[in-house]
Amino acid sequence: MTPGARLQAAIEVLETIEGEGGGAADRTLGAYCRARRFMGSKDRAALRERVYGLLRRRARLDWWLARVRAASGSIRGRALADLALQDGLDAAAAASLLTDGPYAPGAPTEAEAACLAALAGQTLDHPDQPPAVAAEWPAWLGRALDRYGVAEARALNLPAPVDLRANGLKGDRDSALAALAAEGLAAEATPFSPWGLRVAPPAPVERTVAWRDGLVEVQDESSQIAALLTDARPEMAVLDFCAGAGGKTLALAAAMENRGSLVASDPDVRRLSRMRVRLERAGADLVETLAPDRLAGREAGFDRVLADAPCSGVGVWRRHPESKWRLDMAVLERYRATQAKVLDSAAVFVKPGGRLIYATCSLLEEENEAQVSAFLKRIEGFAPVPVAAVWSDVLSGPAPAEGDTLTLTPGRHGTDGFFVAIMERKG
Repeated sequence: MTPGARLQAAIEVLETIEGEGGGAADRTLGAYCRARRFMGSKDRAALRERVYGLLRRRARLDWWLARVRAASGSIRGRALADLALQDGLDAAAAASLLTDGPYAPGAPTEAEAACLAALAGQTLDHPDQPPAVAAEWPAWLGRALDRYGVAEARALNLPAPVDLRANGLKGDRDSALAALAAEGLAAEATPFSPWGLRVAPPAPVERTVAWRDGLVEVQDESSQIAALLTDARPEMAVLDFCAGAGGKTLALAAAMENRGSLVASDPDVRRLSRMRVRLERAGADLVETLAPDRLAGREAGFDRVLADAPCSGVGVWRRHPESKWRLDMAVLERYRATQAKVLDSAAVFVKPGGRLIYATCSLLEEENEAQVSAFLKRIEGFAPVPVAAVWSDVLSGPAPAEGDTLTLTPGRHGTDGFFVAIMERKG
């Protein structure tokens, strides 16, 4: 593909992502490339870099377009501005790329040519940019930006590494490191999780024997820590209440050494059915998958209940930068209502003396600390357990926690953004 054709492909992918009913960027990119088998590996890599780059630079590009009085909010407009501000092309060079063959975006209009001329020689960052623009942060979430700061927000806008979890049912971290190295994939131990390994993207993990044999699973270190803080042990009864695709279920099975009772439940029964392949690969024999309505009769029957609730996903913006521009107050309020229902529903399955672990991949107080506080006021019989106390039992080193709860961030901890709270039901 010519450079111009690659740029046009990026525009087409972004139009699908940002169109009505648009899906996740990674899935949209994958579908686009699979439908065009002629694309080589360099074409796919260049396309991915441009698409994700435009998503990560969106606020600053729009700011510049408004500054030079060009139409902002246009995917094509952002793509053209990116040629000047990110690639450093002058107006003539950008125009040449736009007309680079029959599959290129096409010649700039008079207004677009004027915009390119005005942006020539400028850099993407500018001291006049407001903090939300500089941080690539939705302006309406200003209070959260004030809490974490521009540097942390920028860390949340960087590409994420690929984290793996060594499956204790098949081996340990050292054996996983050795197996990956034997296949030419360099990995290093993560700083907090004793199961964790980290590789630089792109990493063809699912092509390795280590992955096919179930020795490793893809799972961010923050998610591993949430599973560890559940403190699931052999012979316990454990419920993964919002199991989803089963990442934490697999980690809990390894922590329990395949001994005890582990139930994975989720409203989406299709995801539960797809989990079976992962369970078999990992050798997790103790897991029972049940839809929520099949849990009747098992109230107050679990030592540990993990509720990794649906949330805004602010903490995984490194991996899904498109989602930050879709989030609004109405969507956030729907998540908050769901989270309250999840907490109330999960609580009934905790036995006296057992624990309810609430987790989200969000960094918003409304979904985290405020939800826990409201739950403890709403539901009698539960008390917070300081995360630091549990950390000392299941992890080495001091807990990076302040107060009763844990908040992990990419800037401070190198993980996805994640929140964990632990509550014990009084005996």
